[in-house]
Amino acid sequence: METAVWWIRRDLRLTDNQALAAAQHAAPQVIPLFIVDPHFESSPFVGDMRRAFLWAGLRQLDADLRQRGSRLVVRYGRPQTVLAAVLAESGAEAIFAEEDFTGYARRRDGQIGQTLPLTLTPGVVVHPPGTVLKPDGAPYTVFTPFKKNGWQQRPLPRTADLLPVPQKMTTPVNLRSEAIPDAPELSPEVPFPPGEAEAQRRLRAFAADAIGQYAQARDLVAVDGTSQLSPYLRFGMISARQMVVTAVSAMHLAQTEAARKGAETWLSELIWREFYVHILAHFPHVLRGSFRPAYDQIKWRNREEEFVAWCNGRTGYPIVDAAMRQLNRTGWMHNRARMIVASFLVKDLLINWQWGERYFMQQLVDGDPAANNGGWQWTAGTGTDAAPYFRIFNPTAQAQKFDPDGTFIRRWLPELAEVPHDYIYEPWRMPPLVQKSAHCQIGRDYPKPIIDHHEARDRTLAAYKVARE
Repeated sequence: METAVWWIRRDLRLTDNQALAAAQHAAPQVIPLFIVDPHFESSPFVGDMRRAFLWAGLRQLDADLRQRGSRLVVRYGRPQTVLAAVLAESGAEAIFAEEDFTGYARRRDGQIGQTLPLTLTPGVVVHPPGTVLKPDGAPYTVFTPFKKNGWQQRPLPRTADLLPVPQKMTTPVNLRSEAIPDAPELSPEVPFPPGEAEAQRRLRAFAADAIGQYAQARDLVAVDGTSQLSPYLRFGMISARQMVVTAVSAMHLAQTEAARKGAETWLSELIWREFYVHILAHFPHVLRGSFRPAYDQIKWRNREEEFVAWCNGRTGYPIVDAAMRQLNRTGWMHNRARMIVASFLVKDLLINWQWGERYFMQQLVDGDPAANNGGWQWTAGTGTDAAPYFRIFNPTAQAQKFDPDGTFIRRWLPELAEVPHDYIYEPWRMPPLVQKSAHCQIGRDYPKPIIDHHEARDRTLAAYKVARE
């Protein structure tokens, strides 16, 4: 075989890329091919910031390939049609790609595999769906047994397993390529320079310092206590395997119990991601409704004006509004904040969790169908390993605990910048004279609460109880 195709999907990297390595092993010439799929282009669940991040990542990958004597080939169209054309034009005899597990990806790859020489490799997750099962062959539906009895019982990747960056690649010179789509440049407020080099830099920095404090700092919304690697993992600018290797190495090298706990907690978060990929693969209906069908009977209020207020960060609850404005301006939100705003939408406003799931997918740079759906169903209490339906976050208490000095709120809500600390979590309690001195009139500069949390809690508990019965 002279030529093989490396079909790039969610693996915009050269380091530890199993599909690329398989293609190079099969043939001396490799075609790095990215297909702009009309399914992706027309999806209402893909927002401008995620598209811009992807297109910029492709440009960076093309630059990295050109340094090695290769280049990125871009084509537009239905993948099966494009792949058949590229094989015919180039004489390539094999296609290698990382296996993906959404319903669309599995249908697409199944159809292509019937007529074209497609080989799928691991890479999106460390242990693919179907490899982590109960003794009776059924999939796990609860996280802790999945982690302890399944995932961690399988061999963990080691540093020696990670594939090196190829130093040279040969690609046919006469193969036509179309332009990478134009997109507006990412706003300077989006804190994610795209590309593999930035992903590697962030991983090194996190492993050298913050991972040891991760268990203590990860829930503080104003602190950079997380890796902020999720957008890079979403598009495979770094491999899941390398991140797991980093976590395991940090556990082994930890000098203190706190440092070991930090690395162990981060590894657990990576396993949560894998768990949700398995859930989506085994139970694809979760993208259409509740994992537990009884909860599809909840009588949602679904007030459109309240949803708009939530989207725009105008609910009158500062921690919710600050988080939503962070999302809208940066395409990212702290994980603790994601839980807080999701709880508020579903269990205070009694709005269907699928509305929030859809909005997150439109806004998030790291929007991933499996993780996003799993997180929303966990908070809504409708999923597999769900928070109990009666667990309803108090937004004021959450803000006091996880933004203890109000830094996060003041950063994203400048109208509250001068509000005294005693009122920063509940500004509607400010007396008129305090409002005047803080240059923040409630109802004019910042909204009154759109709902009473305690009354909303009682209403939600009643609605869930009816659905359960």
